Amino acid sequence: MDIRIQAIHFDIADALTAFINKKVERLVRRYPEISVADATLKVVKPETAMNKEVVLKITLPGHEDLVATKVADTFEEAVDLALEALDRQLEKRKGK
Repeated sequence: MDIRIQAIHFDIADALTAFINKKVERLVRRYPEISVADATLKVVKPETAMNKEVVLKITLPGHEDLVATKVADTFEEAVDLALEALDRQLEKRKGK
């Protein structure tokens, strides 16, 4: 399992990196077939609220990649929302 985190135009704090790793690892425990998780963090418009964007991409061998993009007030909140969306996508795929 490989987790790649990329922060665009800002330096990411160690606490945020640890938070993302912990949350993604929890998802991987439920779905061990996940091989790669990419997280891209970006500040959209610094002068407004709801300006933290997170794009999470999950790679499953032999399947199309799953992607969730969420915007929220904080990166932690956006990560939680994106992981919930990916969880729903994985549940749908599992049911097929």
